[in-house]
Amino acid sequence: MEIFGMPLPVLMAQVVVGLVNGSFYAILSLGLAVIFGMLNIVNFAHGAIYMLGALLAWLLLTRLGIGYWYALILVPLIIGAFGCLLERTLLRQLYRIDHVFGILLTLGLAYIIEGLARYWFGAAGMSYETPVQLAGSVNLGFMRLPKYRLWVIFASLTVCFTTWAIIEKTKLGSYLRAATENPSIARTFGINVSLLVTLTYGLGVALAGFAGILAAPIYQVSPIMGHSLIIVVFAVVVIGGMGSILGSILTGMMLGIVEGITRAFWPEASTVVIFVVMIMVLIVRPSGLFGKE
Repeated sequence: MEIFGMPLPVLMAQVVVGLVNGSFYAILSLGLAVIFGMLNIVNFAHGAIYMLGALLAWLLLTRLGIGYWYALILVPLIIGAFGCLLERTLLRQLYRIDHVFGILLTLGLAYIIEGLARYWFGAAGMSYETPVQLAGSVNLGFMRLPKYRLWVIFASLTVCFTTWAIIEKTKLGSYLRAATENPSIARTFGINVSLLVTLTYGLGVALAGFAGILAAPIYQVSPIMGHSLIIVVFAVVVIGGMGSILGSILTGMMLGIVEGITRAFWPEASTVVIFVVMIMVLIVRPSGLFGKE
């Protein structure tokens, strides 16, 4: 069976590959949406934090012998603590001034982190072994999919929707929203606004660190691995709607599939199709698909 001259198994294989890419888009854009939606800061350091997560996982494995499963817990905690430190020392000074200062600061942080990583580890990529439990592949009928890529889809969706549920459906999430939407009123109810703001930024960057660990066994761990990816992720966030948490998740997965299908029919256009979609969405709905007007 063919669809527009393309064999169905080939097309379905590209959809599955798109789901894997979409998993990274979803979890990275979720972190950006959390930070922007709660703190109103455009975090250009997100790609560098993603790289830092992969690099830290590689260091734990090669220098300390700490394997993938422990790193999956340790790295987000370490990256989250690092993010809390950044918020306390640097970002806190920017909340009441123009957005451009936040952009410049986080962009500068990105270049500093990437520059230091390149100085210490070089620009060449470093391999990270796939966990033994996830080695091999699964026969889907139309393709053999590596088990690890199936795990990436599952882990990403689980973390994304758990984060969404915590922020939107729990008392802690309501405190977070109250602390960022109207901090003065939140303080009158005894909410520690300062602590919640710090934890929010820590959560956002921890998600980027988690994505970095997921990426380490698939891509080469390199100081520049987040440089080009973050541009695509920002486009995903704009399409979904700046600050829309559920929109970031759904848009990330959807655009991953669109990119995969485009690669099947027109490979040369697959690298720009997300930006074409962004332009079309901004013309029709400037606030994004799920954003508030």
